[in-house]
Amino acid sequence: MIEEIRDADEAQHYVLEGLWLTQVLAPAAPGAVRRALEWALELAAAGEPLLPVGAIADLGHLALGLKPSEHHARVTVPGYPSGLARSYEDNLLGRLYADSSFDRASAAVSRYQGRDRARGLAFLLARLRERCDMPAVLLNPALLKSLIQRPPDELLAEGWELLARDGLSTRLAGQYEQMVAAVRNTGDLLGAEDVFELEHGTALAEFSQRIALRQVLEASALLGAGMARPRARTSRVHEVATQILDEDLYPVGGFVSISNRGTIESLLHSQLAMMERDEALRPDLFDIKFLRDELLYYSRDENQFHRRRRTFVLALFPDLEEARIKDPHAPWQRLVLALALLRAAIDRTIEWLAADAMVFEIIFVEEAGTSPLAAERKLLEMIFSEAIELGTVRISSLAPAALGGFCTDRARKSLCHLLTVARIAPEISPERTAVERLVLDEARPALSVADDAPVRGESEDPVEAWRETLAGLLAAWVG
Repeated sequence: MIEEIRDADEAQHYVLEGLWLTQVLAPAAPGAVRRALEWALELAAAGEPLLPVGAIADLGHLALGLKPSEHHARVTVPGYPSGLARSYEDNLLGRLYADSSFDRASAAVSRYQGRDRARGLAFLLARLRERCDMPAVLLNPALLKSLIQRPPDELLAEGWELLARDGLSTRLAGQYEQMVAAVRNTGDLLGAEDVFELEHGTALAEFSQRIALRQVLEASALLGAGMARPRARTSRVHEVATQILDEDLYPVGGFVSISNRGTIESLLHSQLAMMERDEALRPDLFDIKFLRDELLYYSRDENQFHRRRRTFVLALFPDLEEARIKDPHAPWQRLVLALALLRAAIDRTIEWLAADAMVFEIIFVEEAGTSPLAAERKLLEMIFSEAIELGTVRISSLAPAALGGFCTDRARKSLCHLLTVARIAPEISPERTAVERLVLDEARPALSVADDAPVRGESEDPVEAWRETLAGLLAAWVG
């Protein structure tokens, strides 16, 4: 429940009383009051509803790695039930310690510097409140700015005077009870997309970019949830003998015996004792044994592990800009669902083919000097930032005429798949390349594999139809 406090005096009393409800640090701890008000100001300036200021201080300090101090004396706040205080500490603060999503988000926020840390923390608190459906209030940011300018001791003294005179307000007591109940009824306190944004720094990006990113991440998680690995089938692509690069071969055997054959690297170190330093004593025993092949070497199992090389080329054509539309009954735009499908397909393929050497080439097919899908490219660069750094995903642009040669070149050294994503399926069939075509001409996408006719999802539910298409694509890639 979100409540707006418009009366200036009432809002000020709400903030000052809330400062005394902090439990992680003592209310009068150095810098505690100012930090709490600055974090509240970041939230209010972004138009976000505020939790009680005491809760903001506790959550913020926990996110920065501080734990409740057992040394500071507990303050008995007039009108604050002791049972509620204990329940808040055990069920809300204690829950935060054990929640893995909050732990990852906190680690990400701690890496921010300067004001970015306050902005990142404000993002964390806003998403936590929203996901748990906690009660909050809307305050004028000007009030918080004015309070920050005043000495903390003065603010605490005024707040204590209010509490001693009237006791804790029923609004604050009710909010703490509702917060405890809300956390009890919530699974992970933060969503995967919230943690992703904090870890990748996109939580501080422009609002429109963040909205698009969150939609793709949410849709991707929904499409890929519970997706089972398809059964193996006979591939339409013939495997051909190619030059095997050294980085594809890995020795898997250890040293198993001793023999009189080997390389200098595997020579028993004890054999070096037979060498003489004095040249007058040469040839020594080491030289004689070397000539007679009597030196001893470690011998190892020569078995090797071969990683199959796979290249997946995902070609996005410029007519996709016409797919920035939201179909009836669909939760997201058609192009957002397409990007989510690509992310889910890449994630599942990496998971299921972990033993293979894979590269995903995301190609934006466009003429020189044009970039109709520039926003989508930037979005994919944010989503796959880690994979790009590792070299698993590469994003680039190519002219339409160069796409076929690009795939043919990759097919000479690896098993190559080409997935075209467009509103109208392009006519392209590179040599030795398995081709899949994803067509977005309707609300339900169509997928064709090799020369087969396009197949659309049969479900009337738009999301389920996209899940069926994802299953078909994974069957072509992995099966």
